[in-house]
Amino acid sequence: MRYIRYAFLAALAIVLVTVALANRGAVTLNSLPEGLAAIPGMGWLAVSIQLPLFIVIFGGIVFGLLIGFVWEWFREHKHRAEAARKKAEVKKLERELKRTQDERDKDKDEVLALLDQAS
Repeated sequence: MRYIRYAFLAALAIVLVTVALANRGAVTLNSLPEGLAAIPGMGWLAVSIQLPLFIVIFGGIVFGLLIGFVWEWFREHKHRAEAARKKAEVKKLERELKRTQDERDKDKDEVLALLDQAS
């Protein structure tokens, strides 16, 4: 299984390097369209930067993954909160059970109490 993973990662690296080499041309990224940048007061938001195309492609992929991870983390919040509540309830019930068993076994012989706890 380890060799399959290494082979997959090597193939992925070759594909990514090939895409990067094929897309080295510079492109201009603008934060606002030209028409919107011409509106008074919006000029400070208008930023342009020249980058190789492969950085734009890989950056878009990474940005999309980050958005997906954050979205999923927020979506699963209710499940994590419910699991934490149930874990706290289990701990509370285990403490209560231990206290009840200790009260039950306080007048018993120590050996009999240990045998009851083991079963």
